[in-house]
Amino acid sequence: MTPALKVFVARLVGLAVLGPDGESIGRVRDVVVSMHMPGKQPRVLGLAVELTTRRRIFVPMLRVTSIEPDAVTLTTGHVNLRRLRLRPNEALAVGQVLDTRARVDDPDYPELAGEDLTVVDLAIEQTRTRDWMVNRVALRTLRKGLRRRGETIVVQWRHVHGISTLELSRPGQGVEMALAQFEDMRPADVAHALRELPNKRRNEIASAFDNERLADVLQEMPTDDQSAILGSVEPDRAADVLEAMDPDDVADLMGELPQAEAEAFLARMDPEDVESVRRLLLHSPDTAGGVMTPEPLILTANATVSEALARVRDPDINSAAASMVFVVRPPTNTPTGKFLGAVHTQALLREPPANLVGGILDKEIPRLLPGDTLDKMARFFATYNLVSAPVIDDDGHLLGAVVVDDLLDAMLPRDWRETDLEGTDR
Repeated sequence: MTPALKVFVARLVGLAVLGPDGESIGRVRDVVVSMHMPGKQPRVLGLAVELTTRRRIFVPMLRVTSIEPDAVTLTTGHVNLRRLRLRPNEALAVGQVLDTRARVDDPDYPELAGEDLTVVDLAIEQTRTRDWMVNRVALRTLRKGLRRRGETIVVQWRHVHGISTLELSRPGQGVEMALAQFEDMRPADVAHALRELPNKRRNEIASAFDNERLADVLQEMPTDDQSAILGSVEPDRAADVLEAMDPDDVADLMGELPQAEAEAFLARMDPEDVESVRRLLLHSPDTAGGVMTPEPLILTANATVSEALARVRDPDINSAAASMVFVVRPPTNTPTGKFLGAVHTQALLREPPANLVGGILDKEIPRLLPGDTLDKMARFFATYNLVSAPVIDDDGHLLGAVVVDDLLDAMLPRDWRETDLEGTDR
């Protein structure tokens, strides 16, 4: 099959990226183009390739030997693993250029002169010098008129106006194509991808997520990015998103913000959610009381095994938190009544559904105190081979639980999400 010398960038997204021997390197997630010279054809610099580790790297177009319907093949299987970072006057074709507004002066479409159109795709072509250039633009009409609403046209780049670095920085860009990219991605991977985008584009996409999706993504971001995105949405919506986040993540963010800004956020939140956050803020962030979640799985002793398993199956609870159910005397809201013990999920799976959890309690499960340090917690988890542990006060009440992923988050450097383990950016 003859390799393609012309292709639309949207068709590249998702294609496998292979080395010369057919070894899998990753998948194409976007195309990096240069917007350096206004009015001239953008040069295609390379591909944004997502590795199996979800890291996105830059692969120069000069490394591409062929583009087939199902794969892109490179000249070498050795690629630079440094995380993708855009330079000034560079843009992501799908992430930034598509869904923008543009105008055309194509003589074949005189009725569209002066009308705003939506960019839906870019056609790229390899030249005789082996460079790849953007040569055509697919656009969709916006309103009814001589042509049907939503009809797509394809015109030469020279007839298109309004696609430039300056225009990409203006507000009002659509996000339909960008959202489609993130639909099936994990929150942590979406957070990494958003950090590659300029602030304006990142905020537009974040604003288009529903509250729960945005909350999940924000929890995977550094506090500076969390604050910036929350500041870009309406205050009432910011409060709704914070309510959808885990209380310990909200407390971490509030602890980093200036007091007046933090109080402004808390004042708009539901009082019940704020109470949990304020309890966490009473503790130092490097102690069990500051790291714990105040909302672990809690039941009373007369709950049945089937009830406990139904709670464990909740898809909103991560695997570490679902590894154990804590059993207390009423009330079951933290701080609870007297802590009685815990039941491991594996133990629940071995019991008849009608049995009571009070009959299979691990009453001697090791416990943390709210003032325990990060080092002590690390030794605790290593000693007892647990992924979740109760935090108990001096009176024997359950305050919350520390799960191992939150402990790791607290122990890593503050900028660990921003650090490139493979080296500096390109």
